[in-house]
Amino acid sequence: MTNQMIIMMQQEALAEAGILEYTGREIEVTLPDESVMVFKEVEDIHTYAKWKELGYQVKKGEKAITQFMIWKYVQKKKKETDEENEAKMFMKKASFFKRSQVEVKS
Repeated sequence: MTNQMIIMMQQEALAEAGILEYTGREIEVTLPDESVMVFKEVEDIHTYAKWKELGYQVKKGEKAITQFMIWKYVQKKKKETDEENEAKMFMKKASFFKRSQVEVKS
């Protein structure tokens, strides 16, 4: 399962629990058997690092709304330049914040 799928499942669970809001928009997904599924869109959640990458800063004093395990990808450089770099993937607990907890970086 990819991080995107993990996050989408968690977003849906958080919306059902009343922690996240639905945006009012719908997403249509066409499955391999040509059937179409429609999902209600849930507000965005991201890690601190992702919000920063998107140009936002988590507001001072805000606490993560949730924590769950996602895949972490690390590429370790070898000392010798001839050999390939070593890549590792492992599960790591990450903290997530919603849009109302961030502001545009100044």
